[in-house]
Amino acid sequence: MPDFHEEVPRRAVSGRRDEDRVLRDRLRRYKKAFHVGQVLTSEMNRDALFDVIIHQSNEIMGAERSTVFVYDERDNELWSLVAIGMKKKEIRIPSDYGVAGWVFKHRMPVTVNNAYKDSRFYAEVDKKSGFKTKNILCVPLINFDNQCIGALQSLNKAEGDFTEEDGEMLAYVSNYVTIALENMKVYEELKSLNKARERAIHHLSHELKTPLALILAVFDWLAKESQKSGDTKSLKRIYRGQRNVNRLRSLQDKIDDILNSRFYEEKEKTIRIIQSAADFVEEHGEQISGPYAEALSQIQERIKSVYCVPDTVIEQLDLGQLLESSIDEAVSLMGARDLEITKGIGQDLVVASDGNVLKKVFGGLLRNAIENTPDGGKINIGAQEKDDAICVDFRDYGIGITPQNQKLIFGGFFHTQDTMIYSSRKPYEFGAGGSGSDLLRTRIFSERHRFSVTFSSTRCPFVPEDKNECPGVISLCPFVSAKSDCLSSGGSIFSVRFPKESERIF
Repeated sequence: MPDFHEEVPRRAVSGRRDEDRVLRDRLRRYKKAFHVGQVLTSEMNRDALFDVIIHQSNEIMGAERSTVFVYDERDNELWSLVAIGMKKKEIRIPSDYGVAGWVFKHRMPVTVNNAYKDSRFYAEVDKKSGFKTKNILCVPLINFDNQCIGALQSLNKAEGDFTEEDGEMLAYVSNYVTIALENMKVYEELKSLNKARERAIHHLSHELKTPLALILAVFDWLAKESQKSGDTKSLKRIYRGQRNVNRLRSLQDKIDDILNSRFYEEKEKTIRIIQSAADFVEEHGEQISGPYAEALSQIQERIKSVYCVPDTVIEQLDLGQLLESSIDEAVSLMGARDLEITKGIGQDLVVASDGNVLKKVFGGLLRNAIENTPDGGKINIGAQEKDDAICVDFRDYGIGITPQNQKLIFGGFFHTQDTMIYSSRKPYEFGAGGSGSDLLRTRIFSERHRFSVTFSSTRCPFVPEDKNECPGVISLCPFVSAKSDCLSSGGSIFSVRFPKESERIF
């Protein structure tokens, strides 16, 4: 007969082991849910996000299927993507139908362990999807603004009924699902906005070409007639008009470069798809010949003609010579500006790239430096080989860029001055600003031509905000007593890095 005093401790130890096992299982489940959160909040694509939510929710809940319903405010419906055979289909229900509708309306979780006996269950979804629902655990999706944006549900638990602990777990996961859906919504809105903006810009650029050419031709004719008649007063006005039309033509050329670089990528992808299809057919023994080969060739040529993007011309370029040429052109165009431009360009620096592209990149960065440096200031252009790469630095000792604007300057069509004080001045004048297209074009060129562009900037503390104006001449600044004070107060460095040849891919 066992001793009573020995039996009690043995049972206590066994009980503690059971409790420890339950705690370990719960901890493991929450760790997995945390990982699920990281996965969910990093996905932006709508179809992929629904797949991730369903797969991860099924796994963590031990359920046969999970569904996320999202509220459509315009139609007052809940919609979801569900698998029907090998395809996905969007299913929509009124926002107050079914268990999901009840949860959405009342903003409360619910557990239904016998679906077809619950009056809230909406069997039409099963009929449409071909799925047989047995039990349901459903929780609301409530965002940071305390708005219910939908519902998340798990269906058909593999082992037994859904428990209170299951409800806590799904509610935990729902927080990440809500964040992911909100991120997806913002991302889709931004994509639509960018696409609409790009279409509008492309249309305007196309529409500007002919009128600008005609206007410039008229100005040229008027200038010649005014010269013949000696009408100097009219001639000044004509020259002013010519300068502004040329400014518009320059902007239009930059827009073309930006859009053509993007369309180039689209064209290449499309041609690769067609070529892959041809290769696939050939690999399977069906030789392309006759009308099929001709049709394929015509499609490829049609794509090229539609996009009309000039081919890239890669050549070995003397970087020093190219920089000297860009500097000479900028000096001639900046007129009476009082700026010290210094150079530190190494010998025998050669890069393989498109000369026309680099001329635009260097010219744009140098112009940007000039327009942000007050008279009496300094600009340095340096080029040297370091860390198996050739680096070109454009450093200005100007007013610098505010931290807020540093996040936006490569976005395009953005100027750093406050809107209330912004004015479109002559190119190369201090504070001329412009449209911001130079930097966007440079970034897009870098993506296509495999060089990188980085920058760092320090804003002058005496003009900390966009609304604060610099007088544009160091000697007129009330905050500094010497030129050295201005040179040490702010400035920017834009760096172009060309990797070694073994790293470059064209």
